[in-house]
This record gives sequence, structure tokens and C-alpha cells, in this order.
Amino acid sequence: MTTFHGHLDGTDLRVALVCSRFNDLIVGRLEHGARDVLVRHGVADDAVDTVWVPGAWEIPMVAKALAESGRYDAVVGLGAVMRGATYHFEVVANHSAAGLARVALDTGVVVTNGIVTVDTMDQALERAGSKAGNKGADAAMAALETFDVVRRALAD
Repeated sequence: MTTFHGHLDGTDLRVALVCSRFNDLIVGRLEHGARDVLVRHGVADDAVDTVWVPGAWEIPMVAKALAESGRYDAVVGLGAVMRGATYHFEVVANHSAAGLARVALDTGVVVTNGIVTVDTMDQALERAGSKAGNKGADAAMAALETFDVVRRALAD
């Protein structure tokens, strides 16, 4: 029996960050956290591309195009969806999460979800670098570890 564990080694990887302009105060912080983690773990700064899209709804479609391009080893979706008075929150939150999962499964490229879904701006700020850490950084670490564990498991 063999056990595989992924490592946080981004050497020679290319990563795309797909970021929502909607709620860009939060998303800018998520992007900064993701980029910082990637570079600190060996991804060259010029091997991290950031692509801005209108909102979280558009993230899966652009993530799919990037994954299918063959240019990237991993794609990280970053956004912030805040609950309002209507059902729109659930539609966007559910679509973006399911869409990112589908992109990963359909393309075989590592795709992670750094889209925070919150009730308030305070909760979003907490998840973008204060009390609750930085979910963009967490999504970037998950991308590195997932890529590495798949590579290790398939190496032999």
C-alpha cells in the first residue's frame, strides 16, 4: 500500500487566477493572498496570470477556457458573493461553485474555489486577510497541493 501526500511546491508551474471585479475591494485582497502564496512556494511571479471578469457568475466559463488552453497547470477562481434580499445570492454562489468543479472534472486541470460566500461585508473582510485568514491564499495552497499529489500518484 502506498500513501501519497501533496507538497506545496510550485516550481515550474503556471497558474491562472480568475478574479471577479464585482466586490473588487475583497477580491483584490484575495488575489494578493493567492499570488503571495504561489510565489512563496516556488511559482515564478511571471508564471502567475490574473484574469479579471465581471462577476462570480463568469468565473467558471473563463476558468474553462484557460484550463483548455494548455497554458496552465492550475486555475484558481477568486470572488466574493454577498447575500442580498433576493434568491440571486444562492444562484450565483451555487453556479460558480458547481461550475468550477465541473471545469476541473471535465478538463483534468486542477481548479480550486476561492470564491467567498458571505452575509456581510465584515464577513468578507474577515475572509480576505483578517480574522479568518485569506481564502485566496487557501485556494492557491489547495491548487499547489492538489497538483502535486496528482503528479505523485501518477508518476509510476
